[in-house]
Amino acid sequence: MATNPNHTLHTPLCDLLGCDVPILLAGMGGVARWELAAAIANAGGYPALGMVREAPALIAQQVTALRAATDRPFAVNLIPAATDPALLDAQIRQCLDLGVTAFSFFWDVLPEVVARVKNHGALVLHQVGTPQQAQLAEDAGADVIIAQGIEAGGHVHGRIGSYPLAETILQQTSLPVVIAGGVSSGKGLAAALTLGAEGVQCGTAFLATDESFAHAYHKQRVVQADGADTVLTDVFVLNWPKGAAVRVLANSITHELNGALMGHDPDTLPRDVIAWDDDQPRYRFSTDSPLRCTTGDLEAMPSFAGQGAGLIRDITPAGQRMQQMVSEALTCLNATPPQDHQT
Repeated sequence: MATNPNHTLHTPLCDLLGCDVPILLAGMGGVARWELAAAIANAGGYPALGMVREAPALIAQQVTALRAATDRPFAVNLIPAATDPALLDAQIRQCLDLGVTAFSFFWDVLPEVVARVKNHGALVLHQVGTPQQAQLAEDAGADVIIAQGIEAGGHVHGRIGSYPLAETILQQTSLPVVIAGGVSSGKGLAAALTLGAEGVQCGTAFLATDESFAHAYHKQRVVQADGADTVLTDVFVLNWPKGAAVRVLANSITHELNGALMGHDPDTLPRDVIAWDDDQPRYRFSTDSPLRCTTGDLEAMPSFAGQGAGLIRDITPAGQRMQQMVSEALTCLNATPPQDHQT
């Protein structure tokens, strides 16, 4: 198949979101704060502020700081199914009062939540793990479907690979589809566009950057790891619904499970404080990962990472990693295919 020698990365999704290149920052809770979001936005990508279960006052502070650092568009990421309804209501109300124009949702599709922000004219990006959830999100009014595969770091909803999932969803929807899970390079972006997706969403690749709010310990673990060092488990489930699995780098907690990685009930797990974020306690088996402000037993906390971790070998400015991905993707898409030679 011939390639387009003038291929660019601009897709219709870029026009919808107001970005230059179709690279989205995943709304990593605690990690994707204003500094990282601004770096991605100013480099031409599209960020989501990770505000899951955060207080409305912090959302206001983060949105204000982000707007001071960039005039580019962004979304706020919330997780309705993992948030107390009263807090979720306050979060959404704060976002709408601030004039937030886009939301990124994940986990179960709650049509009433999608409708609420759509009624205020906001865009909705919904991350899903199955074709069935993608259909529910579309029916609820989502504007963009993010297809998250099992390779992804952090919370993982589905159980099939990102590219087969995206290809299936593409067959059933006319909405823009973004691929998430294991994408850490420009080659992954090029593959996504070739498949028919309109962009990619990256978490692990941007966690290991200067601007990320992750703790230096977490960043270094990602740099030193490869995909085989990750495990999928639901032992880090406090604060989330039962059965909510996460992909993390193996640690003492997962090793002690002796292979019994799944089937843990948050109601039966102990609440032992092992670390602190300033004055906030962090518990063993919670979903809280080590942040810049965390002190305590960092090793026992979940260090989220996707199977693309093996492609991340250093900690760089986020804009530099973005440019590397863009250059590599363009090289792939504009490459001249080998010619058949007659003998």
